[in-house]
Amino acid sequence: MTTLTYAHWRDVPETVWHWPSYSPAEMACRGTGALKFNTEAMDRLQRLRNRLAKPLIVLSAYRSPEHNRAVGGAPASRHMLGTAFDIAMSNHDPVAFEAAARTVGFLGFGYYPRLGFMHIDLGPTRSWGESFAARTVPFSAEVPPAREVLADSRTLRGGGAACAATVGAAGLEVVQEAFTEAQSSIQPLVPYLDTLRWVFIAVALGGIAVAIHARIDDWKRGRR
Repeated sequence: MTTLTYAHWRDVPETVWHWPSYSPAEMACRGTGALKFNTEAMDRLQRLRNRLAKPLIVLSAYRSPEHNRAVGGAPASRHMLGTAFDIAMSNHDPVAFEAAARTVGFLGFGYYPRLGFMHIDLGPTRSWGESFAARTVPFSAEVPPAREVLADSRTLRGGGAACAATVGAAGLEVVQEAFTEAQSSIQPLVPYLDTLRWVFIAVALGGIAVAIHARIDDWKRGRR
């Protein structure tokens, strides 16, 4: 077991850092930037990361004595030895996390469910704090997008119909004006164009109604 100390995490040589999932900055004191790390503790933390196959968000690792006092840490906190880590539970099931941490060799456990993290260290064997509440499932099930296929979207269909009908009505307005100024043989068609324009307007209004209904229906189902 080797413990290395540096005045600042930037002073750590690349040749002595062997843990690809973490950086010296993550493990350094949040108050001073100093870093003390225990190689066995880091080895176990890396094994834990590999076992869980997902990132560990390290909230606190090494603490200098002055920073430990400033944050109200225990007088003999293992953080000052570089053998303790506070890990966020936001992306982990606490039960599975604790089981994996014990498997790789962590012995000390502190539970902080209200703050959303778990403390782990090399020991001695002990635990404290209020246990995390059991979860029915580790995480909420992912909800598929409301509109996975655009062709099935009522909003898209209604909006598209409204847009097309509006363009059609506007185009007929231009055609009708042109026919009105044309020869008398074409002018009898003008009333039919006027009727067709109102048909387009009705389709546009219907499309808008469909789009609005789809939005309200999705909102009620919690899909928007």
